[in-house]
Amino acid sequence: MKDALRELLGPLQVLVAVAEHEHITRAAHALGLQQPTVSRTLARVQDAVGVPLLVPDGRGVRLTAAGRALAEVAARALADLDRGIRAVRDDDSPTTGRIALGFLHTLGAAAVPALVRAFRQDHPGVRFQLHQGAAGAVLDQLTAGEVDLVLTSPVPRRPGLACAALVDQPLVLAMPGDHPLGVPGPIALTAVADEEFVLFEPGYGLRETVEAMFAQAGIVPRIAFEGQDAHTLRGLVAAGLGVAVVPAAHPGTSEAFVGVVERPLEGPSSTRTLGLVWRDEPLPRVTAAFRDSVLARPHLLLP
Repeated sequence: MKDALRELLGPLQVLVAVAEHEHITRAAHALGLQQPTVSRTLARVQDAVGVPLLVPDGRGVRLTAAGRALAEVAARALADLDRGIRAVRDDDSPTTGRIALGFLHTLGAAAVPALVRAFRQDHPGVRFQLHQGAAGAVLDQLTAGEVDLVLTSPVPRRPGLACAALVDQPLVLAMPGDHPLGVPGPIALTAVADEEFVLFEPGYGLRETVEAMFAQAGIVPRIAFEGQDAHTLRGLVAAGLGVAVVPAAHPGTSEAFVGVVERPLEGPSSTRTLGLVWRDEPLPRVTAAFRDSVLARPHLLLP
């Protein structure tokens, strides 16, 4: 507790030491300070509080009742601060640290587990806190300091944030298995312009991307349903309630929905760019290590 705590709460540390040793000279020796320094520090504390904390006692001084009461409070504060510093240092550690990762719902089934698994092969003691949600929501969490990194799309441009584009993820048209157009091969979005669509709710990154695709194709979509995750959208498609533009499913995951046919989309706007975002400030060592791991493995985001 010597370095950081002395800088942060040095005067109170002196008060606690005097209370523990009941003698200025012994307290000064325990703190590695000169006795005049301890005396001056105690005088400053007393002046700041505005209540007598010391009284003469023979050739030395002793704490008053108010001084002892304040020393007890200071001891608890120092202990709490010590625990806080230890926790922050533990969270920063590349071997035992904690990473709070925000990401889109569509990345939760396969992409995020693959990235975490790859990192933990070399960092088995690292802990993760995972937060999934709409693009706007997880970016707000990042700005507020509630998460350390965010995997999202589209790649944002916000003051105070740094970002890196990782990979272009193919988008597909999901349609019921018995749909007349449910045949192999690419399809143009204009081919289903008259269909009812199942879309993500406003505020989700993929909603923004798909709306831009509609605008480019000159389509005014008929929206039948809105949802919050790709699994729900695929379920609605399987029930024959519309078609949807979603990321290509990862084989062997719940994304590969029975009763849904996926056709690749034609055209230059048939992908979305996935990116990694962090606050434009020094990162904890463990967070920086995971960021670099993700930047080196963008292929894990794709099926």
